[in-house]
Amino acid sequence: MEPLLSIIDLTAGYGDADILYGVSLEVLPGEIVAIIGANGAGKSTVLNAIVELINIRSGDIKFRGQSVLQHTTEALRDVGLTYVPQASNVFPSLTVKENLSVGMPKSSSREARIDEILILFPALKSRLHMRAGKLSGGERQMLAFARGLMPDPYLLLLDEPSAALSPVLAQTIFDKIIDINQTGKAIIIVEQNVRKALEVCQRGYVLDSGHNALTGSGQELLTHSDMTALYLGGAKRKR
Repeated sequence: MEPLLSIIDLTAGYGDADILYGVSLEVLPGEIVAIIGANGAGKSTVLNAIVELINIRSGDIKFRGQSVLQHTTEALRDVGLTYVPQASNVFPSLTVKENLSVGMPKSSSREARIDEILILFPALKSRLHMRAGKLSGGERQMLAFARGLMPDPYLLLLDEPSAALSPVLAQTIFDKIIDINQTGKAIIIVEQNVRKALEVCQRGYVLDSGHNALTGSGQELLTHSDMTALYLGGAKRKR
C-alpha cells in the first residue's frame, strides 16, 4: 500500500534554529499514527512543518504521491489534508453552525455536509446556534474536530487534542478519534497522554530531541524496554 503521507529526512525549525533533524515518517490510508516524545522533542513541530508554519531546510513532504512543500494551508485543505491546532481551533464569537460553515469552501453542498457531520457529533446538534465561546472544553474540541472534517479530508492532523481536559473528557475525545478513523479517515495525533495515544494508534513514532528514536505498533511501543529510559532522557537515538 502506498503511503498517504511521507515525510522524508526532514530538517526544519523556527527562525535560524533547527528543531527537527532528518525526521522521517509515513502514514498509510486509514491509519492512526501517533507522534510522541518528551516536552521539546519536536512533536508539534512536525505538524507545523506539514502545514508550512515553519522553515524547512531540507527533505521533502509528499501527500498522495506529490510534494506539498510551498503549499498554503488552504491548498493543503483542497488536496485533502486538514489541521486542528491545540489552541485557537474555533472562532469563539461565531456560532457552532457558523464555525462549521467556515470550515468548508463555498459549496452548494455545505448544508448537506453539516448534516453529515452532526451524525458523527450529535452533541453539537442542540448547540448549532450557540456561540462557540460558550461551549465546554470538550464541546469546543468536538467542534474543532468537526470543522476539520467539513472538507471531507483524507488526513486529519490533531495537535494535543486532550490538552487541559479532565480524564473523563479526554477519554471521550479518544473515543471520538476512533469513531472518526472508522469512517476511513487517516489521522496523525500529537499527544502528551502517551498511553492513550498508543492505545488508539496503529503505529507510533517516538521523537527524542528532534530525531527519530523509536517506531512500531502502538502495542509494541507500550511494552518497549527503551520507553522509560527515553522519557528520562537516556534513550539512544537510532540514526
